[in-house]
Amino acid sequence: MTGSHCLVTGATGYIGGRLVPELLDSGHRVRCLARSPERLRDHPWAGRAEVVRGDVTDAGSIASALRGIDVAYYLVHALGTGRDFEDRDRDAARIFAEQARAAGVRRIVYLGGLTPTGIPPRDLSPHLRSRAEVGDILLASGVPTTVLRAAVIIGSGSASFEMLRYLTERLPVMVTPSWVGTRVQPIAVRDVLRYLVGSAAMPPEVSRTFDIGGPDVVTYEEMMRRYATVAELPKRLILRVPMLTPRLSSHWIGLVTPVPRALARPLAESLRHEVVCDEHDIAAYVPDPPGTPIGFDLALDLALKKVREADVTTRWSSASLPGAPSDPLPTDPDWAGGSLYTDRREIAVEASPTALWKVVEGIGGDNGWYSFPLAWAVRGWLDRLVGGVGIRRGRRDAARLRVGDSLDFWRVEEIEPGRLLRLRAEMRLPGLAWLEMYADPAPDKETDRRTDAETGAGRRTLYRQRALFHPHGLLGHMYWWSVSPFHSIVFGGMARNIARAAERLDEG
Repeated sequence: MTGSHCLVTGATGYIGGRLVPELLDSGHRVRCLARSPERLRDHPWAGRAEVVRGDVTDAGSIASALRGIDVAYYLVHALGTGRDFEDRDRDAARIFAEQARAAGVRRIVYLGGLTPTGIPPRDLSPHLRSRAEVGDILLASGVPTTVLRAAVIIGSGSASFEMLRYLTERLPVMVTPSWVGTRVQPIAVRDVLRYLVGSAAMPPEVSRTFDIGGPDVVTYEEMMRRYATVAELPKRLILRVPMLTPRLSSHWIGLVTPVPRALARPLAESLRHEVVCDEHDIAAYVPDPPGTPIGFDLALDLALKKVREADVTTRWSSASLPGAPSDPLPTDPDWAGGSLYTDRREIAVEASPTALWKVVEGIGGDNGWYSFPLAWAVRGWLDRLVGGVGIRRGRRDAARLRVGDSLDFWRVEEIEPGRLLRLRAEMRLPGLAWLEMYADPAPDKETDRRTDAETGAGRRTLYRQRALFHPHGLLGHMYWWSVSPFHSIVFGGMARNIARAAERLDEG
């Protein structure tokens, strides 16, 4: 059904934010429904899709959003938002089903959770039970409906994947609940999106559920071990403790990971059940291209690709855009995308942008790093002792830098002349590190304005500095916290001294 007019609810969520560009690239027109449309402004596709304000619990806004729509994607649920989430999920699904039928929508597509076979609804976790009930309500709407049921979705930003990521990266020895022995069938986010897009073209006589999963059936324990292998972490020691209930597990997950406990608890409860696909009938309507469905290890590799290539992702820096559905998005939750420690400094400089940039571009080599020279020298010596490049490489040109230049134990990764210098560390570290320096015009506030006689027009500049560190395993976290007490001396002094050097240069 190429060229369908599609409505995507939940466009601010993990799947919705990645589905919209896939639909657009497939030739569909897309309208997004969001309670807070402003949250979609940072998406790369924001200018290509229509965005309307509304709420799935408001029949009027749903009726308006569904007007003229051929295919409606229902990608919302109340996971982690209170004890009455099942009631709210039920009411919202009924409103959506009624309004979709009234609007003459040709198909509803819903992404739900994979439920175990032979277990009555009352014995399911509240999360899985609610997802199944929503699917049943939509199937009973009178509108042809595709219900896709998935277990753990593998992709940076997925709550299930992030929980797996943090548990494995932060704990070389893990005391785990018994549910780590439960079998699940994970699926790559790329395959989920392929099935969602393909569902728009299903014939009208098809209205049913489809199980979707990757080719691997694994236990959660095996997923953690294989994650460690793909992420090049040491082998993990996993010890099961049967008395850890889902409630206690959620507290444990909340202690070890930044995943909110309100999300961790239903995810942990769901892992009590074996969730394995009973069929692969979806392939009759959305055929699998060669190499798909994607295997678990490849899905992990794709999800970790940006970090493995030492690329600062879009959630961490606005310098680049995501290139694949498995990459992070700027609007993903703060806890998604893996740990990233940041030291930020910002100083207003009484100098021209040209003077400040000259100091920034001249950093390193004979000019040094503008703070605590002994600390930088010691760090260079230590790096040489463990087989690193040390600080003796200096720089190619005393005044100019270009992308790819070595700079002591850094490498120039990005340069925007007059504005940005980004360096990537090549010293031996238990993780990946970057140093960014910006020279920006200062905000035009009344309190920042001075007369020409006092400072000279247009000479006030804002210097911004960021040190970023992506830890590799527990040792990486320990390294950051061991050196962070010295950051005010090293990085704080560096920012202050760069500002003073620029002011002296301008005065001269």
